Amino acid sequence: MNYAENILGTIGNTPLVKLNKVVEGIDALVLAKVETFNPGNSTKDRMALKMVEDAEADGRLKPGGTIIEGTSGNTGMGLALAAIIKGYKCIFVITDKQSKEKMDILRAVGAKVIVCPTDVEPTDPRSYYSVSKRLSTEIPNSWYVNQYDNPSNALAHYEQTGPEIWEQTDGKVTHFVVGVGTGGTISGIGKYLKEKNPNIKVWGIDTYGSVFKKYHETGIFDENEIYSYITEGIGEDILPKNVDFSVIDGFTKVTDKDAAVYTRKIALEEGIFVGNSAGACVKGLHQLKEHFTKDDVVVVLFHDSGSRYVGKMFNDDWMRERGFLDEEITKAEDVIKDHKDKPLVIVRTEELVSHAIERLKKYNISQIPVIDTTGFVGSLDETDLFRSYVEDRNIAEKPIREIMGKPYPIVKANTPIEEISKLINKDNQAVLVDLGNGKYHIITKHDIISSIK
Repeated sequence: MNYAENILGTIGNTPLVKLNKVVEGIDALVLAKVETFNPGNSTKDRMALKMVEDAEADGRLKPGGTIIEGTSGNTGMGLALAAIIKGYKCIFVITDKQSKEKMDILRAVGAKVIVCPTDVEPTDPRSYYSVSKRLSTEIPNSWYVNQYDNPSNALAHYEQTGPEIWEQTDGKVTHFVVGVGTGGTISGIGKYLKEKNPNIKVWGIDTYGSVFKKYHETGIFDENEIYSYITEGIGEDILPKNVDFSVIDGFTKVTDKDAAVYTRKIALEEGIFVGNSAGACVKGLHQLKEHFTKDDVVVVLFHDSGSRYVGKMFNDDWMRERGFLDEEITKAEDVIKDHKDKPLVIVRTEELVSHAIERLKKYNISQIPVIDTTGFVGSLDETDLFRSYVEDRNIAEKPIREIMGKPYPIVKANTPIEEISKLINKDNQAVLVDLGNGKYHIITKHDIISSIK
């Protein structure tokens, strides 16, 4: 009989799959190392188990201990599987930009999940780096994994993933391309492949908001490059010790939109349901195609499963909200189509200003039309409202007709977006769209800006 002693025995030996439609225009054989076949559905299973076993061997992780780690979700899943089999508890600290699916999956395998803000400095006590370290000092018999600086991370890929790629390509691999986060995957695999053949090129996929590309090219750690981004699992605002820049030949940066769009293309065109970093990698391949020839064998690693992103990149509403869907917006009705069924928020001339303020806050809006029995007769803008309130604190108890501005222009649903843009200016912050049958909707400056691709 052929079976594994437990689920950990199924880690590794993932397939190499030829990519076809999604890499059209790239003059090389492109093979994807599909790491979703690991039991935790990501490449992180390999290094998670390696880090646990090495910590057990040298006494850092003791029986009955608690594993603590800051994770984007996938390393946590690998650690949780190891913890289940080996009898440890887990506490994972995750950022609020990670998908809800990742958080739910970690809880499903018995981990405690603590969510921290994304948009803070790494040294901020609220950052997931800082919270992880603090918990490891406060909780008895705990071990802080620190995948960013833990050498077992890269070693796992040097010992396992690199040799698999070399054997599966019969040593013919010429390029290796992968997203870079902690650096363990690219450094471990890159080191192994270059030892086998120094001519193999290793390319890292970075994202805008991350420091890797510029640091590799100039040696400068530029804090001005750091800002919040959507793409998960790649890019960093720190320099992890696991990133061995000496084995990396270059980086290319991929936008959040391109990463999301290509994640969906991989599923639709190849039938491979993988995550956000895979989309970034495939777009990166197209950006690097001038480096490949028809005789090359390019291996790209797909980190994790698309199941982690069903509420994000695979959700049309989520994509549309961020302007990631290439939908043509030419008319007024195109701008409001996703929310035209929602009722228009209005106030009446004889209501108090305090009522308008409450409505602006409740619905998180900046402009509101004013009506009376004859129809639209005025408007309120939060900026004007604030200015009036500063001048007269008693304004809140006055009727709205005393401070309202002129009514918003009304346009038809088929009015071109160019005409609407001309109507919105510093004196007029919105227009109303006549949808027929007595229904109206509002288009604001924010809506116009959001519609720009």
